[in-house]
Amino acid sequence: MNSAVIDDPQVLAEVGAVFEAYEAALMGNDLAALNGFFWADARVTRYGIGDRQWGIDELIAFRAATAPPNFSRRLQHLRLSSFGPDLAVALVEFVRSDTPLRGFQSQTWVRMAPGRSGWKIVAAHVSMIPFNSAAAECASASSRCN
Repeated sequence: MNSAVIDDPQVLAEVGAVFEAYEAALMGNDLAALNGFFWADARVTRYGIGDRQWGIDELIAFRAATAPPNFSRRLQHLRLSSFGPDLAVALVEFVRSDTPLRGFQSQTWVRMAPGRSGWKIVAAHVSMIPFNSAAAECASASSRCN
């Protein structure tokens, strides 16, 4: 791949905007908008904290059966990368007000062909684990932490 098409500023701006709109829909429990961010196809895949959806029908049913969030969520360390004009990845950590666990969210966004509603999530994964960010940053640092 030509490195000139990696992290194109215009693509990153577009994906950043749809990512922010997705987050607003998630926290606002806007089911129609949430479902609309995903590729309307049997191959769309979402792995959740304690669930999985294979296909848009399972995803829509999951959203309909899920209670609105009764917590707030603070995003940290958003990393957006694009690979060409039509593929991007969004990775973010989050902290919820109702748990000490650290959340991690990955989304693969694809710009669909004209007439197919622009950017869509084709694969997503959400997890939450006990996480000591100071220890993780120390482990990934080039110098020793004491």
